[in-house]
Amino acid sequence: MDGRRFVIELTMGELHAYLPSKEAWEREAPEWARDHWDRVHEDLATWCRGQSMPLSVEDRAWVSFE
Repeated sequence: MDGRRFVIELTMGELHAYLPSKEAWEREAPEWARDHWDRVHEDLATWCRGQSMPLSVEDRAWVSFE
């Protein structure tokens, strides 16, 4: 994302992507990522649909910002 990276949770076996809720993202994200949840959600949802993979938005979903 704009030269920066983050990692989200993706289960193996039966692929499933998880994204923190907008509130959890904004609470945990560094300044450079804080306002980008909508963009990330839209792009990830599009990618997941193309992969026939479910996407869940959950407060406890894991994300690591690099």
